[in-house]
Amino acid sequence: MTDTGDGGANDPFDGNDELVAGADPEATPETIAEDVRHDIQLGQVQDDVSHVLEERFEEAGIDARPEEVDDLAEEIERDASS
Repeated sequence: MTDTGDGGANDPFDGNDELVAGADPEATPETIAEDVRHDIQLGQVQDDVSHVLEERFEEAGIDARPEEVDDLAEEIERDASS
């Protein structure tokens, strides 16, 4: 039996929407950056910040150039350490 889903906006089986399965439609680069900044302050991020941002952007379905991710990571690291 194949799950065809219920057709809701976040239904990964519904071919009528453009959402990627698991993507957060309300996530923005700014909200993700703030979450990462907060996680760093709590000591929950041990990996390279650029790598963490890339993963979270991918999960949210956000495309960003590597240079943008690196610049944002540097900004987050400066903010989190002050």
